[in-house]
Order: sequence, then structure tokens, then C-alpha cells
Amino acid sequence: MHVSRTRSERASRAEATTGGAAIALDRVRVAVDGAVLLRDVSLELSAPRTAVIGANGSGKSTFARLLNGLRPITSGRIRVQGLDPRRDCAELRRRVGFVFTNPEAQILMPTPAEDLALSLRDLPRHVRAEQVRTLLELYGLAEQGDVPVSALSGGQRQLLAIAAVLATGPALVVADEPTTLLDLRNSRRIGDLLLSLESPLVLVTHDLELAARCDEVVLFENGTVRSAGDPASVIDEYRRSCA
Repeated sequence: MHVSRTRSERASRAEATTGGAAIALDRVRVAVDGAVLLRDVSLELSAPRTAVIGANGSGKSTFARLLNGLRPITSGRIRVQGLDPRRDCAELRRRVGFVFTNPEAQILMPTPAEDLALSLRDLPRHVRAEQVRTLLELYGLAEQGDVPVSALSGGQRQLLAIAAVLATGPALVVADEPTTLLDLRNSRRIGDLLLSLESPLVLVTHDLELAARCDEVVLFENGTVRSAGDPASVIDEYRRSCA
């Protein structure tokens, strides 16, 4: 079960992990085939819920993928939960749960029950079966446990993808535009779910109302951090830059 905690309790958990900064980047650069995706990014994040905003192509998703080793850095230094993604990639991926924009990118099995069982494969069979039933109930998918994933709605697929990530008890959750493909009702449902997590959250989003509900906001522009801090101030700066 995932239970909401107060802001101070969440902050204490995040800061305890790495002595004050759960995520720390120092002059990070990412270049791919001659194109610079991130340049000179220095940033420390320790808030329970961090929103990452900015225009398409600003570097948001590249930054998110650094946090569990999906994208390597070209130069600089990065620590996530005290780990170096280059040296500790396997351990980092065990600790950091990643939610993609499109759930099809991470749903691997034919049915929801089988997909959740895959996430719990290290548990004894009888324990795994009980946990799968509990998760299906918790995320409103009890009646869809054995139906083909192809028969699920977009919102149900995203719920399944998130449930599979959360089943492993990640120390950090990174969600890359998880509401972009959803209608308003499902977008709100997924947003509420993510913001209620016990684990620290880094949320890449174009939904500024959702970003405003986080504890801090980071604004990317042209591959670097333009601003970071108080949600209202950073979001206002972003709106003015787009005017």
C-alpha cells in the first residue's frame, strides 16, 4: 500500500538518502551524434515532489532518463540516491522506478495479472499471486486482471504501467509526461495517484496545474536549467517566456 505523508516527512526521507540532495548534477553535458541535448546542467533536488517543465526539445526527457541510467552523460558528474549511474547502473534501476509517456513501452505481458507477476517475479509463487490480486484491487483493475491488455482503455493501461513500477517499492519514481496521452478524467486520476506516493517523485509534465501542486519546479530551456525553485515563481517565469 502507498500512503500519503506530510510534506515534511517526505522531505526528511528524501534528504536522508544522500545527506541533503537525493539528486545532484554537476556540470552535466549530454551529446548524441554531435547534437548537444544538455549543457552545463548543475542542480540539486531534495524535495518530495519535483516537477520538470519546459518546451518540447528543452531537455526535460533527457534529464529524466539520466536518473535511472537510461541515458548516459557525456561529461560532468551525477548522483541519484547516492549512486553513480555509470558505475552503479544495475542497482540504480532497481531503486528508481520509471514511468514512460506511453504505457506500451513498458507493458510486456499479455494480461495485467501476468504483467504485475513479472514485476514480482522474485517473490515465492504463493506470495506473488496474493500480491498481484492486492495490486489489481488497489488500482481498480480487479475485473481486468485476465483480459488482454489490448482491451484496456488508455487510462487503465497507464494505471497498469504505474502499478507494475510501484510493485517493486522504488526509492524514487520518475514519470516522463505520464498524462500526455490521457483524457481529462484519467489525467487527473493519474496525477492524483503520483502526487500521493510515499516515494519521492520527479514528474516531467506539460500540465502546469499539476506542476503547481509539486514542492519545487525545474524549468528547462535549450538544454539547460533556466530556473528552479518555488512552483508559482518558476511557472510564472515559464508563462512569461512563452508570451
